[in-house]
Amino acid sequence: MSTDREKIARVVASIEPADALEVEHQGAVLDWVNSDAELYRLVPPDLPPMHLVSYFVPFHDTTASLLLTEHRKSGLILPPGGHREVGEMPWQTVQRECVEELGISAAALPWLGTEPLFVTITETQGTAVRQHTDVSLWHVIEVACTDRRLRLEPGEFDGARWLSFDELLSEPVERFDPHMHRFAQKLRSRRGSSLRR
Repeated sequence: MSTDREKIARVVASIEPADALEVEHQGAVLDWVNSDAELYRLVPPDLPPMHLVSYFVPFHDTTASLLLTEHRKSGLILPPGGHREVGEMPWQTVQRECVEELGISAAALPWLGTEPLFVTITETQGTAVRQHTDVSLWHVIEVACTDRRLRLEPGEFDGARWLSFDELLSEPVERFDPHMHRFAQKLRSRRGSSLRR
């Protein structure tokens, strides 16, 4: 029977990197997962100083737009997401956090499924958070811009907005997670491939 660590390693290994930096991050994450290091965050915000996070990016396929949030603690525009709890697989974290943060159930995009699209290693930013390292698995969930069930968790976010790929990529990356533009480019490319099938 596979351990949680082995299952997570398979999830990370299944990601097809889009560029050299993602290859580097994927290899470093696999080394970390296969080590004896603790993968869970045990004491917020930074113990252990490196831990696993699941981002989930709401995506409206019809309009090719992404919902990003104004994250209160970091001061950045980020996807919703959260830290993995003991015993959770990454998609289970997405399911739990989606209900907590957006008030809806997570639904996978048919052409992507429940596996993450992207993997990054990021030093956190913001004055309200002690610096630590997030190992982030980026998932995409299917949400319509017109979905009236969306309810942002007020303790986490100051607001949210839908952005097209062009709108997102035209804004300075410093306002976002430092890998946000790379993620958007990968998602746009993967969507283009799915439409050509």
